[in-house]
Amino acid sequence: MAVADDTNRPAPDSDEARLAELGYRQELHRTWSGFSNFAISFSIISILAGCFTTFAQAWNNGGPIAISIGWPLISVFILIIGLCLAEMGSAYPTAGGIYWWAARLGGPAAGFYTGWLNLVGLIAVTASIVYACAGFWNITLTLFWSGWGDTFGGDALTQQFFWFVVIMALVCVLNIFSSHLLALINNVSAGWHVLGAAVIIVVLLVASDGHQSADFIFTERINNSGFSDSAWSFWFYVLPLGFLLTQYTITGFDASAHLSEETHAASRTVARGIWTSIFYSAIGGWLLLLAFLWAAKDVGFINSPDNGYGVGSVIAIFSSALSPALFKLVMVIATIGQVFCGIAAMTSLSRMGYAFSRDGAVPGRRLWSRVSPKTGVPVNAVLGGAVAGVAITLPALYKSPAGIPVAFYAVVSVAVIGLYLAFLIPIYYRLRHGSAFQPGPWSLGRHYRWMNVVAAAEIVVISIYFCMPIVPGGVPFTDDFSWFDVNYAPIVTGAVLLAITVWWFTSARKWFAGPRRTIDEEPLTEPATPGAV
Repeated sequence: MAVADDTNRPAPDSDEARLAELGYRQELHRTWSGFSNFAISFSIISILAGCFTTFAQAWNNGGPIAISIGWPLISVFILIIGLCLAEMGSAYPTAGGIYWWAARLGGPAAGFYTGWLNLVGLIAVTASIVYACAGFWNITLTLFWSGWGDTFGGDALTQQFFWFVVIMALVCVLNIFSSHLLALINNVSAGWHVLGAAVIIVVLLVASDGHQSADFIFTERINNSGFSDSAWSFWFYVLPLGFLLTQYTITGFDASAHLSEETHAASRTVARGIWTSIFYSAIGGWLLLLAFLWAAKDVGFINSPDNGYGVGSVIAIFSSALSPALFKLVMVIATIGQVFCGIAAMTSLSRMGYAFSRDGAVPGRRLWSRVSPKTGVPVNAVLGGAVAGVAITLPALYKSPAGIPVAFYAVVSVAVIGLYLAFLIPIYYRLRHGSAFQPGPWSLGRHYRWMNVVAAAEIVVISIYFCMPIVPGGVPFTDDFSWFDVNYAPIVTGAVLLAITVWWFTSARKWFAGPRRTIDEEPLTEPATPGAV
């Protein structure tokens, strides 16, 4: 792979000069280092979040083989996708990220569709991260204070939604405070994820009450989905649904691109931030998951709907394998890591909303693209993203009769489908441009062709699978069908695509011309407070 990636820092104004060439004035504060840029994508991927919160999806749909074999297999495909995006991030270092690349390579329509898919995907992924974090916080609090379980009438879903709103508010406050603080938080987050994962792995390997064999870890099959256990059904339907664990966990890495305008030497560091965050997360996540399976000795308890944590929940592993003190330690480490993940996700969402609004694609663009001159943060975009995230998660207040959090997994699927379909569009147009594409300092060289083909094919396949029913009750035209069990990911995604299409052909194509130059416009910033520094 031909990669130009020198380490010399450019002149202080070279980033601004490149941004001006792309048509934009420097409005956001450029205070992020290359490590901070890597750290935000590493934090959003968050092996302390996805590996914990969607573990049950893989355990119930395939079991250990969906985890031990599925994780590295799918990680390779995701890394290829990341490398394709990294090349475009080096060429076009703007906060619009994949939306901007699609518009540049494929025209206004491509940019419009990509932008809205990316925005919806980021709203969903932020909501799912914070909601899952609320679940872990709720359980952790109960471990330290048993009386909490009686609040809200003992309804765990209401308790979780309460903490979801509280944590979302905390995430907003920390995102609004300052761009420099966010960089610091993400640097700390990277360290927390590495050290925290290492501690959990050691605890599970050394202190667990018994362990599983290598044969169990790498060959055991489990099907708690309710679907048929026949060979055809298991290998071509149930098992691929288990891959949602990997595909959901290793996403959000386009955050490095959305922070381009706040990062030094963006043409090089953004590309490096994208692919290295995927690579190191894939390795760390696999080791962590293998440790989970190693400690999963009490399979009957883990598979029981009466274990108190949900069928296949990773928390059931900790509860059955560790002492109460170590159980609490693992839960605290994971929960704090998930808070860091939510903070990073909101940062990425707000920058995407800001950039897309700046180019006139979002109603009320002047409101959402306004930047605080004091903090260098698009405050309104942060608040708008939070409200949208809470709204999309409201169905999670209902518990499916199947005992599986169908609404949560639907939000997860919306996140995966929205984000990866948004990735697909610029990848397709990059492939069409061929050698006419002008790369930045970081390039795939001649490998771009096969990599983009593989990346596009993987995205198409997973998008189809994650639109499928998650439980038998969600299969239309069957006796067990219930609207409460429906995977509403295809409904939401389809509605978004339909709305975009109608909007585009009836109105947007007449006024949306893609990225607009702001270099000659008045800045959309709030008036500075008198006497503010």
